[in-house]
Amino acid sequence: MSRTDETAGRGRRPGGPDTRGEILRAARESFAGNGFAGTSLRGVARAAGVDAALVHHYFGGKDELFVEAMALPIDPRQVAATIVGGPRDELGRRIVTVFLGVWESADGQQRMKALLRSMVSSDQVAQLMRDGMTRMIIGPVSETLGVPDARLRVGLVASQLVGIALVRYLLELDPVATTPTAELIDRIAPALQQYLTG
Repeated sequence: MSRTDETAGRGRRPGGPDTRGEILRAARESFAGNGFAGTSLRGVARAAGVDAALVHHYFGGKDELFVEAMALPIDPRQVAATIVGGPRDELGRRIVTVFLGVWESADGQQRMKALLRSMVSSDQVAQLMRDGMTRMIIGPVSETLGVPDARLRVGLVASQLVGIALVRYLLELDPVATTPTAELIDRIAPALQQYLTG
């Protein structure tokens, strides 16, 4: 038996033209079925029929794979770094500015609408996003607050942002839907800051 036959017999194959796509397909299925914590790079590689080294080659790690598989318009880790990388008394403004910035871009709005609709209609997608966002955004932001109820504070901020997204971009309810972004930021930032540090 040739080396190629042995490799095929083990269910692994070298990278091909659509290897990346196969890995993403397997990752989406795994994230949806097993959640963030229950998904491993080895398991995804097995399901895609490739060597685990190829998953590392294309995506680097599970966080990167999650971002790609969910087709997020932003990298949550960069969002967290932007949010925590500045004065504490401007946290609320940075959060709402980044959040609305994603929604206000044409590509970002399209993807975020699809994601938000999926979260509302699918318990699996909602759980997956909770797991991923907790690990990559809520956890790091909570740690910077240094208070016992930090997770609750950040959760309340998240509730405000999801509400704004629903009213402005999905329901398109006026006047919130037509208020200029800069004015919305000015009005929302103090409320978020109160949640975080008040």
